[in-house]
Amino acid sequence: MIINKVSFSLLPLALTLLLSGCGEETIQQQKQELPPLKVKTITIQEKKVPIWGTFTGKTRASSHQEIRARVSGILEKIYFQDGQNVKKGQKLFKIEQSEYIAALSAAKAKKAEDQAALALAKADVERYAPLVKEGLAPRATLEQYQAKLAALKAAILGDDAKIKEAQIKLDYTIIKAPISGRVSARHVDVGNLIGQGEATLLTTIVRFNPLYAYFSPSQSDALIMQKYRDKENLDAFIEYKGATEDIRLDGYVDFANNSVDPLTSTITMRAIIKNPEHKILPGTFVYVNVFISDKYKFKMIPPEVILDDQLGKYVYIVDNNASVKRADITTGYGTRYYVSVKKGLKAGDRVIISGLMKLKPGMKVKAIDVTKERGIDAIIKENKLIPTQVK
Repeated sequence: MIINKVSFSLLPLALTLLLSGCGEETIQQQKQELPPLKVKTITIQEKKVPIWGTFTGKTRASSHQEIRARVSGILEKIYFQDGQNVKKGQKLFKIEQSEYIAALSAAKAKKAEDQAALALAKADVERYAPLVKEGLAPRATLEQYQAKLAALKAAILGDDAKIKEAQIKLDYTIIKAPISGRVSARHVDVGNLIGQGEATLLTTIVRFNPLYAYFSPSQSDALIMQKYRDKENLDAFIEYKGATEDIRLDGYVDFANNSVDPLTSTITMRAIIKNPEHKILPGTFVYVNVFISDKYKFKMIPPEVILDDQLGKYVYIVDNNASVKRADITTGYGTRYYVSVKKGLKAGDRVIISGLMKLKPGMKVKAIDVTKERGIDAIIKENKLIPTQVK
């Protein structure tokens, strides 16, 4: 009876082991029956690609004008709203004109008076000249009339200068925009006395089309640009990651400083950027991308497919057995768009670009080639990295 009890007591354990063995076998079968993981791949090519340098920069207005009063008087009228875009030659302010109109009228009246006197002096000279010639009048009197004629001619020249000066001052009472741009808030109000003893600052105008973008590459980067550049003014574009949209504006590099900053070992450079819609304002921090050359061949991959660990950088590729393989790489030149591979990959290798966190070496996968849609050529086209210089 004891033996039978032991046998019955061992029965649940035996059943558990049996079911456990069946479960493991089922799991193994399921694992074997799982289809290969689908992954997207791009095929490595060695080809010429545009080389761009990317730097951080800051925008500045291409012109900054202070609008000041050049004559004194009471401010009579303001023709703009604070922050308005204005055109070159557009009226901004009007200073009371009565004083300057009167000065102009007085100058013109003085000229008219001198012109009348000139006509009389001219008649006297013409009348006395033949009399002196015939000995009927003294030469001294003729010379007096000739001197008076010359003096009046000089006075009229002075009158013309006074009229011009008075007209200029009158014109200065209408203050116009010297450039097209955006006007700041006014610093004075209608009724203020301005220009009394000083050139009163009335407002400022900044022009940001075109816009300047200043950046400072290292000395070595500047030397690379100088060595491999394809044209005098290198193509460039700026990027700004906004809250609602990413902005890109094209332009070209027009200036490089003639010395290296000894504190930072950098060289200040400037790009002129077209900004017709005023999407980017002066003082904005941006990425400045400068085209260097497209004459050299590289094996490029997107930077997001590069992994790294204690052994270094690597990517996953699909081998000839449709299995995942780790490829340790050495990278070279790179941008935010693509990175060159100096060692570890060869033309024709299929680099996996999706599901990277799920992959392990030796895993079977089903590769879907998306080189046309996701490869380097597609990246260049999508991000407009083919240089088209804007001037």
